[in-house]
Amino acid sequence: MTEKIRTEVNKDLQPLIPRYLDRRHKEIETFRAQLADGDFEALRIGGHSLKGSGGGYGFPDLTRIGAAIETAAKAHDASAIGTLLAEYTDYLQRVEVIFV
Repeated sequence: MTEKIRTEVNKDLQPLIPRYLDRRHKEIETFRAQLADGDFEALRIGGHSLKGSGGGYGFPDLTRIGAAIETAAKAHDASAIGTLLAEYTDYLQRVEVIFV
């Protein structure tokens, strides 16, 4: 059994979180397609956006992953981006939101 990643999120955001996380799942597929196309500029922009929204919604790990994707995209480091997308996928599968 894979251990859950517990993340505390402000209870005022509770109505928004299911849609936010659904968008993140879809975003991974977009990022994978961009990586396959070698569209590092789109990945940089997407990583930057994830970096900003993660913290705003109470997901500091997503902020960290987004920042790393942005940095790797600037360097055109496809291998690092692939690793980060695997981490992003794993995170979304394991995250457990606790509203406080």
